[in-house]
Amino acid sequence: MPSLTVDGARTRAAALTVHSYAVDLDLTRGDRTFGSTTRIVFSAAAQTSYLDVKPDELTSVTLNGQPVDVAGLTDGRLALTGLAAENELVVVASMLYSNDGEGLHRSVDAADGLTYLYAMSFLDAAPRIFACFDQPDLKAPYKLKVTAPPEWIVLGNGAATQVSPGRWELAETQPLSTYFVTLVAGPYHQIKDEHDGIPLSVVSRQSLAEALDREAEDIFTVSKQSFDEFHRLFGYRYPFGEYHQAFVPEFNAGAMENPGCVTFRDSMVFRSAVTDGERSNRARTVVHEMAHQWFGDTVTMRWWNDLWLNESFAEYMAHRVATEATRYTDNWIDFAFIRKWWGLQADQRSSTHPVAADAVKDALASLDDFDGISYAKGAAVLKQLAAYLGDDVFLAGVRAHIKSNEFGNATFADLVAKWTEAGAVGLDAWAQNWLRTPGVDTISAERTATGIKLRRQAPADHPADRPHQLTVGGFDESGTAVSVPVLLDADEVEVELDPSLAVVVPDASDDTWAKIRLDADSLARLTAVLPKIEDGVTRAVVLNSLRDAIADTELDPRLGFDVLLATLPHETSDIAVSTMVRWAEAWLLGIYLPLEPYRAKLAEVLTERLSSTPQGSSLQLAVARGAVKLTDDVKLLKGWLTGVDVPEGLSIDADLRWLLTLQLAGLGAIGDAEIDAELARDNSSEGAVHATRCRAALPTEEAKERAWKLIMTDADAANYDLYAACEGFWNPAQLELTAPYVNRYFEEIAGTEKLRSGWVVARSASLAFPSYAIDDRVVGLAAALIADESVAAGVRRAVGDGLDDLKRALAVRAAYPGS
Repeated sequence: MPSLTVDGARTRAAALTVHSYAVDLDLTRGDRTFGSTTRIVFSAAAQTSYLDVKPDELTSVTLNGQPVDVAGLTDGRLALTGLAAENELVVVASMLYSNDGEGLHRSVDAADGLTYLYAMSFLDAAPRIFACFDQPDLKAPYKLKVTAPPEWIVLGNGAATQVSPGRWELAETQPLSTYFVTLVAGPYHQIKDEHDGIPLSVVSRQSLAEALDREAEDIFTVSKQSFDEFHRLFGYRYPFGEYHQAFVPEFNAGAMENPGCVTFRDSMVFRSAVTDGERSNRARTVVHEMAHQWFGDTVTMRWWNDLWLNESFAEYMAHRVATEATRYTDNWIDFAFIRKWWGLQADQRSSTHPVAADAVKDALASLDDFDGISYAKGAAVLKQLAAYLGDDVFLAGVRAHIKSNEFGNATFADLVAKWTEAGAVGLDAWAQNWLRTPGVDTISAERTATGIKLRRQAPADHPADRPHQLTVGGFDESGTAVSVPVLLDADEVEVELDPSLAVVVPDASDDTWAKIRLDADSLARLTAVLPKIEDGVTRAVVLNSLRDAIADTELDPRLGFDVLLATLPHETSDIAVSTMVRWAEAWLLGIYLPLEPYRAKLAEVLTERLSSTPQGSSLQLAVARGAVKLTDDVKLLKGWLTGVDVPEGLSIDADLRWLLTLQLAGLGAIGDAEIDAELARDNSSEGAVHATRCRAALPTEEAKERAWKLIMTDADAANYDLYAACEGFWNPAQLELTAPYVNRYFEEIAGTEKLRSGWVVARSASLAFPSYAIDDRVVGLAAALIADESVAAGVRRAVGDGLDDLKRALAVRAAYPGS
């Protein structure tokens, strides 16, 4: 199916002006299809164009009262001829419900058999719901009518009113891009509130009602505080009427910023104990999506190459506003440890790209660049820009941009013009180096006789002259800090800092976007000094430096592991503990280092750490999860499941039980019967997904083949079940058992594009990649697949990222063969 190109979009935008959509959906036709009738009023400056619609059956199309031959529908496009200056198009179709998180997704809750729907129109999924001119710069108001079972509620972009049993009408919206149109329908549990004249609500599945009742106050509080701060920052009131936050099942992304009705993955309605970091992450997600109501929804990009600006801006504002306006203040620690690391990896892959790319790709290919560069690097760059311009100029430009382009479309160049009008100078050169040139600089420190020499080196394949506003931190043996602000605008800059300090950390406050390298003296003292450094952001900068230097074969992974072991007994941040354990799992154990004895050493440190964590604390939960993931102590794992020797204050709730069960399954200490018993205990949709992951982890030929068939051949598998099977399949302790599937991955993964579409294709290809097969032979298999242009772009991108990681692992092993 062809994807819309930028040239095609420009041609159609020049030809058409869309005045309104009226969409009528019938959700009472059964569990396979729904009825969709769309009335579009538009002007045309050309006699021909085309419509986007992807139906199960296209029943009829009428243009200005005359029938259009539905047989002309080809690959989701219907040619329109004989257009008048003013036109009315009526399209009647039967549409398929989806199970991949796009289009109109239908989910049946395993807990009670209730059915829930939500619409995800992002990128090119809208035509799976209603007929439209599907591109971001053809905005129009929408009126939606819905027929649903009478016991359901209906929410959408406009205020919904039930005009008769099961019949709903939604108020006309402000002009929206097609990819923002949403619908949430089902027997959802709803809690209402209000703030500053804005009606608010949160909804979830009925099986999560108790959890939502418990969590709603925190969600509402963050929302209200954020509305106040955004109104203050932007000087422009929220324009979309009601504000609903729907926590929906089997959602692919973290959330989607649909105006007036934001959708979130419902794992954010916490049914079990979570860490403070996870609560903080939910708060940032709430703030991120709210930021989009102005930047993205009120003002929308003209083409997908400016999607980075929507996401980078929302990412930056989420961390800034959550820190300034809510009780969650660890946001920049999370950014340093998690988000920035995600972006740094993306910026060093073969698939790296500029933050602000040229508009040369088609819509689907643009999704490939929806990554850590678009989010984290862009946010870091905007943070640098705010410091470079000063907050007054930065915000003045943003305010003018929103006001002058409200309910329309704009480009990055339009925003730059507003910043320039507000007083910014030199933005063209700044943007060229930071936004239009890919790659990441390396910043290192060298001790001299009188101070510190800071060095900046751009990557050879992507040269640039990027100025860095940052802080250099120095720490003595006790961890006491001194700092010096520096503008690194040349390849070398002298810094007045005592060269005898134990540890010197460039960019100690994590203010810029760069790879940080520590000098040899600092590295030698890290195990003693790092645990004493109080600032969590600085500790994150140091850990990122170690992680990246190891991946670049500049540092022995055994030294990184030693620092890990030295730090964990003293670390007080649950974000830091979770990040370090995740890094060990994903990059060290079985990848850069042998699985043993390193797994056992790390498990021992984590298990011992439990005795010194505060009872019932977030830190205790993070440490306990890490211990469970890494231990091979079957007695301990089974004991915790039965309530034996559980650390005081630790709740063995549903999700922790499943983590224990997953580890036991991977160790081969339980089988299908025990997993089935756990599922009977937790017969929720969440439980069903956990059970799929556990079954895939079992070290038997039968279990692996069952999981493989789900991944590679099951077109009806729900997206979360598919992801769970991928996540449970590979295990560094099961290399011999899974060895035959390495070849099979490269033989079969391309075929999954015929089973599924959109996001889920690339995501499953990435999760199923044989990351523990560290072998030169696999390099050849991956390279051959990437070179095959008949394979879907999303699959090739996922395999390319896996190949980059594989090459790094081989290089690290070759550089440090004794590790």
